[in-house]
Amino acid sequence: MLLELTSSQMAIQLRKSWVRRKVENAMRRGFLRAYETVKVDPNKFLLQLRAAYGVPINTFQGIYSVDVSILDDLANHVIHGGMKLAAAEGAGFGLGGILTIVPDLGILAGITLRTIQKLSLIYGFEYNTDEETAELWIAAASAAGVDISRELLEKEVVNRFVPKVIQRIAAQASAEAVEKWSGRVIPIASSAIGAGLNYYFVRAWGERAKAHFRQKHLEHRRRKIVAGPADLLVVNPTRRLS
Repeated sequence: MLLELTSSQMAIQLRKSWVRRKVENAMRRGFLRAYETVKVDPNKFLLQLRAAYGVPINTFQGIYSVDVSILDDLANHVIHGGMKLAAAEGAGFGLGGILTIVPDLGILAGITLRTIQKLSLIYGFEYNTDEETAELWIAAASAAGVDISRELLEKEVVNRFVPKVIQRIAAQASAEAVEKWSGRVIPIASSAIGAGLNYYFVRAWGERAKAHFRQKHLEHRRRKIVAGPADLLVVNPTRRLS
């Protein structure tokens, strides 16, 4: 009986190890592909913010004259939108069970990165330079709960820095998700499981990225106040961000 139990436990551990490798590889490839191809256009997003909320700014530097509670509301809508999109994607790909985990996680990585990019812009941080791109991935690592202090020395060399950070993010995400994603070996239930997992994945990462950018925004705002106080514009949004 003990031998059978041990064999059963070994089989479970082997399956979890296999799933973890699949998840880690899929996340790594997904984020690398997203890094190369997925980018929210700051100018278009600025127009979207103005049209959806009537925020009277012409550049992202104007964000620092907007009440932070308004930015928080914008960030919450962006996270919620990413959650809904991720859930719909997870439900569709989830029908294939574990067989569709690779394309599912690739798309999920893109949705997550776009959400983080939008949060970065909402709090006034663009990513037009290598340094700003590195800061975006520092935020992504923070959202994943990854300590990348040892990689920060290479921050100035983005082409080396970003792939290393992505590898750390993928390893962390796979370690956290393997218990839950292993449920996708059951195709009948995996659609609902996939939708729920993706929904809460984007919520968790979005909330952590929001906290990261919000803290940096407040620090930057304090520096601007010390340099020269400016009146805050309190905007009351009336329409939702699409």
